[in-house]
Amino acid sequence: MFRLFIAAAIVVALNLPFGFWRAGVAKFSARWIVAVHAPVPLVIAVRLLSGLGWHLITFPVLIGAFFTGQFVGGRLRRRALPPSA
Repeated sequence: MFRLFIAAAIVVALNLPFGFWRAGVAKFSARWIVAVHAPVPLVIAVRLLSGLGWHLITFPVLIGAFFTGQFVGGRLRRRALPPSA
């Protein structure tokens, strides 16, 4: 359980910069799609390196961590860089 928590924290941290980037590009553009999908291999690497395997309980936790990192990164961008008029 502790390894799952640590892996989830790493997944959130990995997704913060990608969420920050995603929030600054047009929705559903090529760059937006890359910002959402580029961290997927990194998340898989975290899963494999942490030794979690492919147990069913890990999926909702790591998927939630993925989207949390994307969401928080986007929020950080909106706070750090106000929209230009």
